[in-house]
Amino acid sequence: MKAIIAKVVSAKMEKTAVVSVERVVVHPMYKKRLRKSKGFKADTGEFKVKPGDIVKISQTRPISKDKHYKIVSIEKESI
Repeated sequence: MKAIIAKVVSAKMEKTAVVSVERVVVHPMYKKRLRKSKGFKADTGEFKVKPGDIVKISQTRPISKDKHYKIVSIEKESI
């Protein structure tokens, strides 16, 4: 199982949170570092998350059409 650190963007759904995973890539020609982000839907389980929280997500079996990740732990809570 692959664990990823992500930031919670939205927690408006009942048992689902939308998280954003950022990565840094280097442009092949100009060698400039660019930040790219991708959003995933993750199952919250027993965790109460808020937008801004830093969480650890892990891949799991497909829970629904778009949900393939589960929140494993809350690394840092937002203020």
